[in-house]
Amino acid sequence: MDGEGSGSRNLRLSVKTKILLIFLMLSVSALLVTGILAFVQIGEVSRYAVESSSSLGDRAVEDSTAALERDARESLLRLARDQAYISNIIFDRVSGEIDMMTGYAQKIQEDPSRIRPRHFYLQDEEPPDRTRTTVLFLSPGVERNIPLEERDAAGMMDDIFIPLFAADRNLAAVYVGTESGMSFIYPWFTGMDASFDPRQRAWFTQAKSSGNTTWSEPYVDLLGHGLMMTCSKPVSNLEKGWFWVVGADVTIETINRNIIGTQVGESGYAMLIDQHGNVITRPGLSSGDMRWDESFVTENLLESSNEDLVSVAREMTAGKEGVATVRFGGGDRFLAYAPVRNVNWSVGVVMPVDEVIAPALSTRTSILGASDETAAHITSQQDILRTVFTAAFLILLGVVGVLSLVFSRYLTKPLEELKKGSEAIGHGDLDYQVNVHTGDEFEDLSNSFNHMASDLKEHIRTLRLTTAENERIQKELEIARGIQQSFLPESAPTIPGIDLEGFNLPAAEVGGDFYDFIPVGSTSWGLVIADVSGKGVPAALFMALSRTLIRASASRNPDPVASIRDANRFIYLDSKTSMFVTLFYAILDIRNKTLTFINAGHNPPLLLHPGSDGINLLKARGIALGVIDEVDLESVEVRLDHGDLVVLYTDGVTEATDEHDREYGVERLTSIIHKSRHLPAKEIITSIVSDIAAFAGTRPQFDDITLMILKVD
Repeated sequence: MDGEGSGSRNLRLSVKTKILLIFLMLSVSALLVTGILAFVQIGEVSRYAVESSSSLGDRAVEDSTAALERDARESLLRLARDQAYISNIIFDRVSGEIDMMTGYAQKIQEDPSRIRPRHFYLQDEEPPDRTRTTVLFLSPGVERNIPLEERDAAGMMDDIFIPLFAADRNLAAVYVGTESGMSFIYPWFTGMDASFDPRQRAWFTQAKSSGNTTWSEPYVDLLGHGLMMTCSKPVSNLEKGWFWVVGADVTIETINRNIIGTQVGESGYAMLIDQHGNVITRPGLSSGDMRWDESFVTENLLESSNEDLVSVAREMTAGKEGVATVRFGGGDRFLAYAPVRNVNWSVGVVMPVDEVIAPALSTRTSILGASDETAAHITSQQDILRTVFTAAFLILLGVVGVLSLVFSRYLTKPLEELKKGSEAIGHGDLDYQVNVHTGDEFEDLSNSFNHMASDLKEHIRTLRLTTAENERIQKELEIARGIQQSFLPESAPTIPGIDLEGFNLPAAEVGGDFYDFIPVGSTSWGLVIADVSGKGVPAALFMALSRTLIRASASRNPDPVASIRDANRFIYLDSKTSMFVTLFYAILDIRNKTLTFINAGHNPPLLLHPGSDGINLLKARGIALGVIDEVDLESVEVRLDHGDLVVLYTDGVTEATDEHDREYGVERLTSIIHKSRHLPAKEIITSIVSDIAAFAGTRPQFDDITLMILKVD
């Protein structure tokens, strides 16, 4: 209000007008004085301009260097973390594949019925299709006394080697070596050195001594793939005296390409070291012309003569992350590092400091060049003024001095007030008020400045409230997800002769799918899989209600039709939102090996018989629960025989879509079930989920995915 009153009493002139009037006064009354003043001061101005430009260049370099170094450190650390995360995924995948292969090998050793006679191809007998078989290699001295039973058993690893190798492009080879001197290697190849003995290789001896999954140090590959690393794990049968080691090869080239193949700037690079400080891989690391049976010795950072580099290597081998400046390779370098926790290794990202601060040095050179040009121009003008204004300098010196002093004070006072206000706002004082009453743009600017501070204060307050509310909602959804997951069974019941597993993957924080295993009497189990209409929190709440009512009804009534009808009545009475639930419920009679089921509008499960390529759909008449109070349900009974496989699923499986909006479909589900039907129930689920993920690609999951697998052994 004060500013507005002052503006109305004073004559409002723009800053441009005021400056023009003052310079007119100077032009009329002191033209000669202005010229002489310019003549006298031009030398000082020239010197000051050069010095100021040089100082400005130095300050710009310092500020830019600090900012660039700070940004480079943050960016390199993020890059190191990202590379470590990718490394964890790849190494974890290979370790998981090793676990799958050793698990399969254990089943082969324990179950002779899994072994079938077959022809084994040596390296000098090329098979009709190299992609369908391993190559059998016998160590020196083994040919005369081959353990045939163990050979036939180990040869069955083809069944898991082939699909795993095809599914993971990072693998160079997969194989199993036995204590009896045999090797089964996939894919088939020729040219194996006759002196090769798996029992003497580091991947075999390390796995044997540790008794668990191990990663070897880099070595020269005998198959001609250059530098190689091997993940291996032992599996044995003490009763038969068999000891095998299953291995999977990953080339250093693959690690360079997929894990640390990151170019940082023009001369930066990434590297990978193990828990002992050995450099696993970096750009340019190769085996040269070394043979496979020669030891490959790599660089060890802990043994470096550079104390700073050794200190960083200790941090890396200790599983820590950070950024350090280390001098090596002829200059200072940033070294960002982050741990690869699955294998206790560490990723390092190196970038020269000079490359980071190069833009700042270039800026300084540009500033100094401009300063030189300015100094030369000022000197030229000085010579002209010396000739024209020498006589007028002494006469008008005093007048110009007074006018300049008055003008500078009048012009700079509002600027000083605005400067104080900006400093106060910069220190967080949003209540500071700028008081300028000049009746021109400076007064308008001060009013805008005060409004800006008030708006900024209100915006900060609103932002804090919004952030707190979003965090509260996210936390509540996380709690709801945990509560909902607790409704699902922790594990499938152990039933003699039956391999049973369930799986649920919600599409959001909470979902509407569920499955359950309900004890019905002493020799029967109720199997439930259901899908609630809708998504999110409403579907989750309706799922909890439906699951509780169905479990209560099924537990006290062995008749599937009667129990589900009772549950439907309660669901219908409690449903106020027109939601419904589709359900497949079956009673598994363990003694008689029968499955008595009803289907309330759910996707018909798939039944596969051994030795048949066909699929039977478990259909029964019925509608979804919660739609009407009395439902008409049909009960159907099927007999289960040895080798039968039943797959229960929700529409989140078959209706998953890829980037082109194509659905996964029952046909593709049937295909992957046929391919993996020989696996345990849990691994069948893993195969289906992995195939869905591969099919969807980058398309996000749209609906909950729920599966239940029943396999008769």
